[in-house]
Amino acid sequence: MSKGPKPTGLRKGLTSYGDPGFSLFLRKAFIKAMGYSDDALTRPIVGITNTYSDYNPCHGNVPQLIEAVKRGVMLAGAMPMVFPTISIAESFSYPTSMYVRNLMAMDTEEMIRAQPMDAVVVIGGCDKTLPAQIMGAASADLPMIVVPVGPMVVGHHKGEVLGACTDCRRMWGKYRAGEIDEAEIEAVNGRLAPSVGTCMVMGTASTMACVTEALGLSLPMSATIPAPHSERVRSAEASGKRAAEMAASGGPRPSEILTPAAFKNAQVVMQAIGGSTNGIVHLSAMAGRTPHKIDLEEFDAIGRRVPMLIDLKPSGQHYMEHFHHAGGVPKLMKELGDLLDLDAKTVAGVTLREIVAKAEEVPGQDAIRPRSNPIKKEGSMAVLRGNLAPRTAIIKQAAATEKLLQHTGRAVVFESVEDMTLRMDDPNLDVNADDVLVLRNAGPKGAPGMPEAGYLPIPKKLAQQGVKDMVRISDARMSGTAFGTIVLHISPESAVGGPLALVRNGDRIKLDVAGRRIDLLVDEAELTKRRQSLKIDANPDWAERGYAYLFHKTITQADEGCDFDFLARGGPPRE
Repeated sequence: MSKGPKPTGLRKGLTSYGDPGFSLFLRKAFIKAMGYSDDALTRPIVGITNTYSDYNPCHGNVPQLIEAVKRGVMLAGAMPMVFPTISIAESFSYPTSMYVRNLMAMDTEEMIRAQPMDAVVVIGGCDKTLPAQIMGAASADLPMIVVPVGPMVVGHHKGEVLGACTDCRRMWGKYRAGEIDEAEIEAVNGRLAPSVGTCMVMGTASTMACVTEALGLSLPMSATIPAPHSERVRSAEASGKRAAEMAASGGPRPSEILTPAAFKNAQVVMQAIGGSTNGIVHLSAMAGRTPHKIDLEEFDAIGRRVPMLIDLKPSGQHYMEHFHHAGGVPKLMKELGDLLDLDAKTVAGVTLREIVAKAEEVPGQDAIRPRSNPIKKEGSMAVLRGNLAPRTAIIKQAAATEKLLQHTGRAVVFESVEDMTLRMDDPNLDVNADDVLVLRNAGPKGAPGMPEAGYLPIPKKLAQQGVKDMVRISDARMSGTAFGTIVLHISPESAVGGPLALVRNGDRIKLDVAGRRIDLLVDEAELTKRRQSLKIDANPDWAERGYAYLFHKTITQADEGCDFDFLARGGPPRE
């Protein structure tokens, strides 16, 4: 016997009162208190996430984008319904934004499930927001379209173009080294972020917006349009219209878009844009919500054959608005050509091939290089292994110092972020420019939340001598806006007994990026002795209750995306 069509619109997911007719009656009675007509309430419903917050300047244009999305939904004959979720702003989240990414993913997923909607538009940008929203929406598997908030426009200081936050770090480094004074750093502080929006360099937010477009989850050009531009608002309206069409047709769903081909395309684009190292953690988490997990060996192989074509800071010279005006992601994908699967579907209702065919040709632009003249012959990131990283580590080779990509040096160990903060600028610190700075207990469980502390500052006494870069290694993350010869995401982390916990001051560490190795040059017998004396805190004080308890008990390692094990497809490991 046929069960009939699935309920849609206001009839979806009725609250359980034991009487479906009464449930619908009550729902309509209360929503009419908002002034809605019967005509409005019979339409397909498009949910729209509201991630605006006074704590999140990156999302400062969200109210305007919501109105544009609503306009597009209504122009297409559907009913928009705005609902809030939590908002994550990188520099305002304690202890780190990554700590609450999975909470936002859970919030987004459950609100999509709990409320009647036939499609959903998620609006986000900084920095863990887009991955959190996609993780949640992929698990809910309701037709979904992404509207990134867009990057800021550039700033200026003394005739120089500035971009948050690569130039935040560069100028702060100058201040630490005594090259600029307090008055100038204060002036710079007011000029680095001249508008709302995400960082205008190829940081994590820009990386994830480009990855989202490459996955086919947002409309063409949506990754690069500057936040204050009217084109950003028109793109939001178009997204609302398309969401209404998806609500009426019932698809495509994320499960139809997020295929192996889509994830391969995302990895190719991430390598080609000089993407953030955070990007591979987030992409792994997003893929973990589907049957198609990311293989880091394949990601490294992609990096070896995909050239870096986007000339943006921190690996190049330009900014996101230049990338946009050069043709954006469609033009990049046209240059990548057969490195991509252009038959992949998108939420636009067409394939990537059709989008690429319409890519704009901009005479004289140099932000998007041809494959015949790449910025780098290899992609942004390399995957390392070795006795320090049995389950992999990541280095952004595109933003590293060439001569340090093959380096052996003496370890200078910091036990935690707090220890590093206290000792890094001590004039008596035993350190020289050839040493390897080591930070541990900064991973998913150790910190907690795997903060962006992997960009260890150059010790002040060395910075004042003109040292600009050193090899730095940790189980932490770093901002996509950062630069330097920095090995990150060492897995397993030190807090769970990973080999990083065994390193001692004075040990020799060898980095060999060409050979994809990171090794502690200590014999196995000595390492075994150290391992036997290692003490692991299985129940740290910070994880006694609530979300912290849940986080500590279920967070996975960096190579698995740092999702909660029970949220990943297949659930937690069976005991």
